[in-house]
Order: sequence, then C-alpha cells, then structure tokens
Amino acid sequence: MTPVRVAIAGASGRMGRMLIEAALKDEGIVLAAAFDRPGSAFIGRDAGEMAGVASGVSIVDDAATALAAADCLIDFTRPEGTLHHLALARELGKAAVIGTTGFDAAGKAAVAAAAADIPVVFAPNMAVGVNAVFRLLEVAARILDQGYDVEVIEAHHRFKVDAPSGTALRMGEVVAEALGRDLEACAIYGREGVTGERAAETIGFSTIRGGDVVGDHTVLFAGIGERIEITHKSGSRMPYALGSLRAARFLAGRRSGLFDMQDVLGLR
Repeated sequence: MTPVRVAIAGASGRMGRMLIEAALKDEGIVLAAAFDRPGSAFIGRDAGEMAGVASGVSIVDDAATALAAADCLIDFTRPEGTLHHLALARELGKAAVIGTTGFDAAGKAAVAAAAADIPVVFAPNMAVGVNAVFRLLEVAARILDQGYDVEVIEAHHRFKVDAPSGTALRMGEVVAEALGRDLEACAIYGREGVTGERAAETIGFSTIRGGDVVGDHTVLFAGIGERIEITHKSGSRMPYALGSLRAARFLAGRRSGLFDMQDVLGLR
C-alpha cells in the first residue's frame, strides 16, 4: 500500500509534536509537511527537532503550500484555525483528519459541508481505547436504564480552553442516545447552591482543570447500593496521534464523506 502523505497543523504545539513523532515512526505514513501560525518561533526549523529526529521537513507558515504537498491534513489546533485549514483542504481536494474540539453548531455544520467534497474523519477523541469505551458505555447504559444516575467526570491540563471536553460530551451523547434521551435537554453542567434533589433523567458533567493531566474520563452509573464506573486515562498524547494516523490511512482512496473513529475501527 502506498504510504499516505500527511501535513500536520500546529506543528510546534503539544499535539503537533506528538503527531510528528508518530508519523516519523509509521511505515504507512510520510511526513510531507508541517506548518504553524505565522510569527511562530519554530518557522524554518526541522519538524522532527523536538522529537530528536532529523525529518528533512521544515516547519512553514503557509498552510496552502503545506497542504499542496500532502494527501491528508491532520489538525488538532483551534476551531477557527481548523476551519480555515479545512477550507484550503477542500479547495485542494485533500482528505482531513480533525481532532480539534470546541466547535459550535455552525463550525460542525461547516465540517459536514466540507465532507460533501472531501473525505473527513471528525472525532472528539482519536484514541482507540476511548472509542472502545464509547461502545462499552452504549452497552452499559442499555443495561442500567432504570434506577441509575449518570455522571460524567473529566480532568485535563490547565491549558485546555474548552469545557466539558469533546470526549466527555460524546460520552454523554452515547449514554443519552442509548437511554432515549436528548442530551441538550437533560445535561447539567456543574452544580452550586441549593439545587434541590437530583432529577432522575439528568446527566451530570463535572470538569477538572489543572497541572499537566493529559486526559482522564469517567462515567459513573450510581444506583442504590452500588456504583459502576467506566474510566479511561491517558498517560500521554501518543494514543491520539496513533489513532489519527490510522484515520489518515482509512481515508486513503476515498473521495468524500464524513466519518468518525467508530467507522475507522469498524465498530459501526
């Protein structure tokens, strides 16, 4: 199989560096380009420098030039930047793997619109383990559909800018769908003051931000006399990077369509 040429956005960021390191070790992937925002101190430096490897690919500040050299964009930046990069990928006919979170409804609609012309994997979490948890949550929610309160607890590093995390929200969506509920109507985001008794149909979210926590997620099903907890903890960002490269390989040869990691893993 011909290796997939990828262009990595946000090359100097925490996730960008991990993606570059993973790409340089993957025989099915070629690091074709790496780019960052104009003015970054890393422009012109070797993309593999921070991973201790000479890649022969310099970080550039021109996204269009970077994408022209690749088959697939991989983007974990911010919603505004991702949408700009996605528009360029659409114009150039390039595939896209999007791990960025924090999109509003209009942003999600823009991603879906782009997928009419190019193939896109868009997922709140690219880690294979997390996507296994999504499936486990679906099964658990159907079994524990009566007499159990549901709470989603997530923790991330101090630099994360959106809350709850995209993964936590997707966990809530999976549970709500399995229970036949509308998450938008039943979600409770934090509690303060005299809240009254907990309504049985609600799904609660609690957010922790601090230190260098990569990402911890727990869904708690609390019944009378027992608790069931389904937890995923990330020790590094590498699982997200490896899942993203798997998604890029999945898109090879596809002309268009909107996919997520459940599609990539054959779980749908």
